[in-house]
This record gives sequence, C-alpha cells and structure tokens, in this order.
Amino acid sequence: MEPCVLVTGGAGFIGSALVRQLIYHSPWSVVVLDALGYAGHRANLEEVLSHLKCHFVHGDIAQRCLVAELLERYRPWAVVHLAALTHVDRSIDSPEPFVLTNVLGTQRLLEQTVHYWQALPAKQRKQFRFVHMSTDEVYGSLGPQGRFAPGDPLRPRSPYAASKAAADHLVEAFACTYGLPGIVVRSCNNYGPRQYPEKLIPLMILRAIGGQELPVYGTGENVREWIHVDDTARGLQAVLERGTAGEIYHLGSGLELANRDLVNQLCEILDRLNPRPDGRSYHEQIRLVEDRPGHDFRYALESETTYRRLQWRPRVPWPQGLEQTVRWYLQHQQWVDRVRRGYEGERLGRGLQKQESQTLVH
Repeated sequence: MEPCVLVTGGAGFIGSALVRQLIYHSPWSVVVLDALGYAGHRANLEEVLSHLKCHFVHGDIAQRCLVAELLERYRPWAVVHLAALTHVDRSIDSPEPFVLTNVLGTQRLLEQTVHYWQALPAKQRKQFRFVHMSTDEVYGSLGPQGRFAPGDPLRPRSPYAASKAAADHLVEAFACTYGLPGIVVRSCNNYGPRQYPEKLIPLMILRAIGGQELPVYGTGENVREWIHVDDTARGLQAVLERGTAGEIYHLGSGLELANRDLVNQLCEILDRLNPRPDGRSYHEQIRLVEDRPGHDFRYALESETTYRRLQWRPRVPWPQGLEQTVRWYLQHQQWVDRVRRGYEGERLGRGLQKQESQTLVH
C-alpha cells in the first residue's frame, strides 16, 4: 500500500494548498477530511479531486467513529491537522464555535490518533507524526521591536487565539502523557489565491472592485507578517519530511507591513490592473474605522531556526505574490460567488453577540 497522509481541513485555504503540494510534489497519497464549513469548499480541490492519490471524505474531526474508521482503512503514516475556525473577527462575535471545533474537535482527533498510533508496529510508531497547524496569534501582542521565538509563553488575547493556544497545549499534553509524536507549527499571516473573502487581502480586493469603502481598523498602524500560502505548504511538507517530534517550528517570512501600507499597495495594483471607470484611484475608498476590540498591535516570528532545521525557506517574493493574488481574484469571480454563501463583505467583530447553544457532533 502506498504511503498515506491524513489532512484534516484539507478543503480550506492552507489545507488545499498543502494537498496540491503533496499530490504533485511527494510520493504520498492524501486523505482529506473536511466538514465543508463556511470556509471549506470542494472548489478549492477541483484540480486534484479526480487524482488517484487524492481521497476526499466529508466529515467532522469530532466524529470519533468516522476518524477511527479512516485511520484504520487508510493507515496513514502522519496526520496533518489544519481543521479549524480561523477568523478573529468571527470569534469576537461568537466564541463558542471556535471552542467546539478548535479545542474539543482537536481533543477528539488526538484521542483517536493515539489509539491508532499505539496499535502500530514499533517501526511505524517511531516514524509516525501528528503535525498540528497553529498561528503566531497564540503569543499575544508585540511592541515595535522583537520577534516571538519557539517556546515563548503563550498569551492569547482573542477568543480565536485562545482556542488555538488550547489546541497547542493539548497536542503537547498528549505527547507528554501518551508519547504521541506531535509537532506544533506556527505560521504568520497567509495570503494567496482561494482565501475566504472575510480575510483582509481578498476582502479589500473585492470591496474595492465593488465600489465599497475599504475599512482599515484604528489608525492602520497594526503590523502583520505575511507569507504566501504556497510557501507555507512547502514548509509543512518539510516538517513532514524532516521535522522532529516534540519540536515547535515557525513558518515566517520576515516581511512585515502595517495594515494601511498593505491596503495602499493593493490599491496601487488595482489602479494598474483594473482601473476605476471614473478614472479615480481606489485609494479614495480607504476609510479609517473604529478599531477591533482587543486588536493586537504586532506579530512577528523568529523563523531562522526553522529555516536551518528544515532546510526550508520562503520563495515567493512579496511584490509578485501580491500581484498574482490580486490577478487571481479579478479572474475568478465565479469562485467568489460560489464560496461566499451569503457573506458580502460586511464588518464582523464588533462585539459579543447572543448565541443559541451549540452541540458538538458525536
């Protein structure tokens, strides 16, 4: 039987990039497990769904019997866990789904993986890896200087970040308690094609060409580090191939931008590629708006250690990557229409909303 990797959340933005990377650039087959929530779509995997090395399963990581059956049927040598709710603004409005998916879902996935791993022959147990995808946001907020290093204390400041930090701790706890060979990977902000339109870059592109205001939180001085999703996919493959159990790896680029500078760059590209009918600049649509609650000032990762250990480094230059991303959204309005599911770019994250009680899938 050919070697196999189980990728949870493989129909999402980063997940689908990883699936394409593994299908085209590795000897392994890929089993995709995805619940197809609002940000996970078959459309992200269209080019590989018919590939003999790709097996898609519609289901939830919280479904114990389904996860156990998939592990037993496909016998993966690794699990790469990307299934998660990821948008800070949505977590501000409604934290509970983030806890159910990111914390309890991860716990159930880990339990089933431990049962599977413990039953493997000794050689396969030693080779197995559980790779958990996390975020720089678990560290909290930085001032103007410095970078987060692997192993720094976690100080999450949003419900989303707290749910991911809890998942990180669960992976490390299962490694310590049961011996599961777990690896935590923390990435900076990803960008590129197929990102759900609630995220900053696609949101600004689509609002701009739709003639809407471009809302920038606060003063626009908040800083984020950016990496192309294809570089992240290559980094995750490097973790699978060369990562050491128990380690924390940072997938960062070193490229930092204030939010206002990023939006200005997007406007400049759009002025060139898709000029407004009235001949005016998209810059005129930029508006500073009330800041997001608990808005972290800056994230930045120390990634040089990861570069050395994995022999991996980001390759996509920012100017080319950003322009390519803008071109992709301009040319794929049909994809946008398919995935939006009623979300038209309205502002999220204004504050806690009253929610109905939710039940975790059994």
